[in-house]
Amino acid sequence: MKSHKIATLLLAGGLLATATSCQKDLLDKTNPNTLSTAQFWLTADDANKGVIACYSGVQQYACYGHSWQFITARSDESYSQSPFVELAIFTRFIQANNNFFISSFAWNDYYRTIFRTNQAITHIPDINMDGALKARLLAETRFIRALMYFDLDSFFGNVPLIVTESTADTRAPQATPAQVEAQVIADLQAAIPDLPLSYGSADKGRVTKGAAQALLAKMYMQQHKYTEASALFTTIINSNQYSLVPNYLDNFTETNENNSESLFEVQYSGAVLDVGQGQDNSRSSEGYDRPNFFGPPIYSFADVQPRQWLTAAYTDSTVALVPGTKKHAIDPRRDISIISVLNPDRFYGKTFAELGYNPSQQYWRKYLNDRTRTTPENFTSGINFRVIRYADVLLLQAEALNELGQTAQAVPLVNQVRARVGLAPISAANYDQASLRLYMRDERARELAGEGQRWFDINRWGLLDNQAGLNYLIAKDPDFNNFVLGKSKLLPIPQNDIDIDPNIKQNPGY
Repeated sequence: MKSHKIATLLLAGGLLATATSCQKDLLDKTNPNTLSTAQFWLTADDANKGVIACYSGVQQYACYGHSWQFITARSDESYSQSPFVELAIFTRFIQANNNFFISSFAWNDYYRTIFRTNQAITHIPDINMDGALKARLLAETRFIRALMYFDLDSFFGNVPLIVTESTADTRAPQATPAQVEAQVIADLQAAIPDLPLSYGSADKGRVTKGAAQALLAKMYMQQHKYTEASALFTTIINSNQYSLVPNYLDNFTETNENNSESLFEVQYSGAVLDVGQGQDNSRSSEGYDRPNFFGPPIYSFADVQPRQWLTAAYTDSTVALVPGTKKHAIDPRRDISIISVLNPDRFYGKTFAELGYNPSQQYWRKYLNDRTRTTPENFTSGINFRVIRYADVLLLQAEALNELGQTAQAVPLVNQVRARVGLAPISAANYDQASLRLYMRDERARELAGEGQRWFDINRWGLLDNQAGLNYLIAKDPDFNNFVLGKSKLLPIPQNDIDIDPNIKQNPGY
């Protein structure tokens, strides 16, 4: 019956074509409601819109908007007391391979963004447009693809490596971490020559040369290629494009976004649109989701909290005295980063005591609008997330130099970061390579607290590879008692994807 109907339709179509031979085939129509790749990738405007769609992927709920924040919170600086069981066990290293935060969000959105970058890289070269603009748009796209694989490499390790435009039937080989990292390096090396040092105000937030150089250097740091990383950090520092902003707080609020300290940040808007957060369409909210989960109780779910050791780590006194006293002020980064009984500020208009919080508890403060609001963000925070800051570059360059045996040259870079918040310089005479290495663990924690960098740090330092490293982490975070060597360093690959493609092998131990 089906074949008969098809034959009848074909015959009718042939008759209709014969009857209208002087006209265009009436069946050869373009659906005005569907935009295909053949219809879209035609103009410079199409190319720009396609690249913006790649930026949108980075912004999404399951990338930097939400899931990235939780994945990187598995370091020793954070823990969870969330009543949401899947989240609480996730940060305790007892997650399953069908965990909500892995299979339902992170993996899918990362590969959705990679799909967009691959499509742009495939089609933009064929568009008749200004050559310099074409090269720049391709370079921006390669950076985004590299950023996605940089994260996937750290989170999952052995992942499918897809670098061409794919379809629903595409089955990509599962790559080793070395192969994924080689692709990250190749993309960034290809991107750097065609990226500008900076943009005008209309293009703020786009990828710059410095951003690509920094991400490449960070990749080299994870590989312990300190010479290559240091050369790139030197280029960034000598470019005179970046400097530490005088006010540390300006790195975590809507004030002074895309400032001189920012090498790359994900752009967010507090505008409330038609559809709620987490949706991938033109009318969904572009708000930053973190404040609803990382803030204090009453104003957020308080799903992730800083560890007590981190709050206590801000014991270094500044040079300046508190006005009218003989006491030195506490490192101001503590009260910008963390809400605790030690913090005298007001949060959403109330003190710690007025809110009735348990004095033994502490909460994340970075990326909150608590200074300008008395009500919570409600999934519409407009604060941009800073992915790469110049302070991180300076501290990584100090680490690289120290590992290269240049400890005396490393110390002044650390002191630049300390001086910004009024702290006295440390003396190179007091440190050798080993002691500065240990010091840097705490200095990076104080400067970058709650920014997700700690996960990459403890990976790079090898603390997840042996029992001695785990013992160091367990002393700060008892959740690491659940950490299984050879397993917990990597997340499980979602079972759904293994079911679709049996050639994908699960990570060890799951």
